[in-house]
Amino acid sequence: MSSPSSAVPSTLPTAASVPSPATAPEASTPAVSAPVGPAPAVSARVGSARGVPAGPTVAELLDFVRRTAEDTALIASLPLDPEGRTWVRLDGPRGSEAWLIGWPPGTGTGWHDHADSVGAFTTASGTLKEHSLAVRLPTDGWKTLELTDGVDRERELAAGQGRAFGQNHVHEVLNESDSVHAVSVHAYYPPLPRIRRFSRTGAVLRLEQTEVPEDWQ
Repeated sequence: MSSPSSAVPSTLPTAASVPSPATAPEASTPAVSAPVGPAPAVSARVGSARGVPAGPTVAELLDFVRRTAEDTALIASLPLDPEGRTWVRLDGPRGSEAWLIGWPPGTGTGWHDHADSVGAFTTASGTLKEHSLAVRLPTDGWKTLELTDGVDRERELAAGQGRAFGQNHVHEVLNESDSVHAVSVHAYYPPLPRIRRFSRTGAVLRLEQTEVPEDWQ
């Protein structure tokens, strides 16, 4: 298990390949002809085109979620539901999207990505487990991918611990406790334009659906 980190690696290994029609789980699934390449370095700042105010850096997003997670009154104000996750939209720094999320025991997000947004999250109470992929997935033109060995990462984030991530980050977040609620703070910039959701069976990752902001706001 890797330890929580506030830094995002500057490069990620080439660690997934796309199945050929002969090995794909479904013969009718379109295949991408080239292996998945390494993820690019995480830029220090997003949205800094000439004449456009720069957005927050990844480090600033991480600082925001850490400071917000220390606001005990805010954390205690989140309604908790034993049957499902709850969330409240927050004002993130400099145009970012931020959320306070409650996790009942045994709940999780499922595998998903964050498009071109960078982000950070911190556990405010309880403990969360993150499974992630150290590889960049193709943007379009595929339905299933076969992951190669060595791409999986796992980390446990107890209260006060957090992490930042770059563009195209793919992960799932879980509260594996059987009795304790968890609460966390998340921030993204630019605000999420879409989320792709995946299912996974062994090494095979399958694109299931794409959500847009209207689906979760």
